[in-house]
Amino acid sequence: MDKYLIVGLGNIGMEYHETRHNIGFMTVDALAKTNNVPPFIDKRYGFVTNFSLKGRQLILLKPSTFMNLSGLAVRYWMQKENVSLENLLIVVDDLSLPFGSLRLKGKGSDAGHNGLKHIAATLGTQNYARLRFGIGNDFPRGGQVDYVLGHFTDEDWKIMDERLNTAGAMIKSFCLAGLDVTMNQYNKK
Repeated sequence: MDKYLIVGLGNIGMEYHETRHNIGFMTVDALAKTNNVPPFIDKRYGFVTNFSLKGRQLILLKPSTFMNLSGLAVRYWMQKENVSLENLLIVVDDLSLPFGSLRLKGKGSDAGHNGLKHIAATLGTQNYARLRFGIGNDFPRGGQVDYVLGHFTDEDWKIMDERLNTAGAMIKSFCLAGLDVTMNQYNKK
């Protein structure tokens, strides 16, 4: 059975719950909920659950290492579950995309994101798939940290469920149809 490691990036702790920086956690939580997946279990370097999808095993991970050490959790679970780099998908917040925009990429720079920076440094490559979830960038100069660690607006919440469901569909497509097919189907929308 092919294994896929789906990693939602975020920070643990109630003070970070449902903040923009935790959209990765929110995405894997929504995927788990819509697929009736068992609850996440607190294990080494993260909260983990898994489910089968048409002959593939999807391992969902929410690292407990905090964002800037995410690579430790990714490397550990890739090795523990023997998941290839091609079957790794990181779900990450992205300031450069308008809220709710979703972009799947097979590789790329960290774009200043500390989680991606640590994953690339730990794995020794930037050639891993990432699903970038746009959080917008409506903040004053110097206000980036407060914005990223801030909460979504009422307007954002009006489309949140639909965007999370679409992100979940993209993750399942990545595992079933592959990177290229999924990018072609979803990135143009």
